[in-house]
Amino acid sequence: MTATDFGQRFAFADRALPRLLERQAAHHGKAAFVSFPDGPTWSFDAATGIAATYAGALAAVGVAAGDRVALIVSNRAEFLQAFFGCAWLGAVAVPINTASRGLQLRHILENCGARLLVIEAAFLPALDTIALRDVGVETVWLVGGKDEAPRLDLGCDLRAWPGGGDPRPAAAVKPGDTAAIIYTSGTTGPSKGVCCPHANLFWWGANTADLLSLQAGDRLYTTLPLFHVNALNTVYQALLTGSTVIVGRRFSVSGLWPALVESQATVTYLLGAMAPMLLSRPPTPLDRAHKVRIALGPGVPAQFHVPFQERFGFGLVEGYGSTETNFVIGAKPGEARPGTMGTVRPGFAARVVDADDTEVADGEAGELVLRADEPFAFSTGYYRMAEKTVEAWRNLWFHTGDRVVRDADGFFRFVDRLKDAIRRRGENISSFEVEQVLSAHPAVAAAAAYPVRSDLAEDEVMAAVVLKDGASLGAAELISFAAPNLPYYAVPRYLDFVEALPTTENGKVQKFKLSERGVTPTTFDREAAGIKVR
Repeated sequence: MTATDFGQRFAFADRALPRLLERQAAHHGKAAFVSFPDGPTWSFDAATGIAATYAGALAAVGVAAGDRVALIVSNRAEFLQAFFGCAWLGAVAVPINTASRGLQLRHILENCGARLLVIEAAFLPALDTIALRDVGVETVWLVGGKDEAPRLDLGCDLRAWPGGGDPRPAAAVKPGDTAAIIYTSGTTGPSKGVCCPHANLFWWGANTADLLSLQAGDRLYTTLPLFHVNALNTVYQALLTGSTVIVGRRFSVSGLWPALVESQATVTYLLGAMAPMLLSRPPTPLDRAHKVRIALGPGVPAQFHVPFQERFGFGLVEGYGSTETNFVIGAKPGEARPGTMGTVRPGFAARVVDADDTEVADGEAGELVLRADEPFAFSTGYYRMAEKTVEAWRNLWFHTGDRVVRDADGFFRFVDRLKDAIRRRGENISSFEVEQVLSAHPAVAAAAAYPVRSDLAEDEVMAAVVLKDGASLGAAELISFAAPNLPYYAVPRYLDFVEALPTTENGKVQKFKLSERGVTPTTFDREAAGIKVR
């Protein structure tokens, strides 16, 4: 089905998750919906019972419609049990990157105002520097580590993960109600909570299913984290099409092919750096032993597409979307043009504009701005950040902060990012947050974080550091100081100690000069020094 077909088949009221679960349970019944390796497999009709019982468990600890529930959980069944339960109850799930630490994590918990935190036992050290009561958390559900709960003192009501509760009827949730708040890295400030309404996630599933030509019986294997919109989108693809989503633990270059073979996957999901990493491995018989016919692969550099398909036997679908928007630009196999992201999909509009929001000519680079035709197909804004919401949606277009070129035939090419952000291993990294942590060291006067390119066609994190007069500080010491307060992927690989940062007349750091200089013979390389942070 095309995205338009999904819009015609599913009435507006059916685009909220409780109604979607009920409708698809009636249609697909005992067919497999979600499967976790070494874990349970849920049928479509079982999913409604899971949602109802976990809604009951949430209500039993005082969670009500509109309340936020924070989730620090990896790719395991409890994540979706809590997510479905929140939706069924009318509460709002707040998936948090499991690598979040320090200032970033405190800001997220404080900003979202979650009364309940669901956290996997393995991630408890992330709370070492956070007083949960101070950020509003009243109750913690501990996933795994059941025996640890009685011995821990988190300053709030700590309980083991419940086995469900008394089933509740589905709340009267509307498609425009917020289903999730997903935090995306800040650029010139703290992380922003993107308010994703139920209809937004519906359209993510519909548009991606269209581009991948999904149908009932497909088996969708993802190792991407459920706390990001990509993997949540995969769950919706399965829900809308009657296919099965198999949730892998995490991406592994050596483990992907055995997992694809074992799961009998027909579709899989990759991000930019994953394709060259897979191609870097020696060929094996498993390269062609799978049943995969297509993969979603946004951000894979153009030069890797043909070698990837020739070696592994399936193509990569390119495209463009963001947490705030949807799968807006893309191209199906046979439509794609190398080096481009595709064309605007039905239901969306895109312009390329200058600094005054005036549309530029084809072939000229400018900022990509976007609109949606369908109600609530985009995010409704940033949670408790009204000024940032107005700024991003000014003149009734969402401003992506990405610089692109639209060719005369309607294909879009990505150029670079206008925003001060870094992207590594599929993660958006806030340079602001990296700088805040580095600058907290008593010997540091100023710091600037910026991207430099790696051999894997993505960014590495580099920072230039100015020390206070008379201060002495080693690079390894600064890394050790920063690592506990940053996600592992945000810890700088490279450090340069400099006398001063390049600035404009009004004092703004000119990071492009730092990026252009890049890695020099005097740069400290954490990986070359053998310092691991994960």
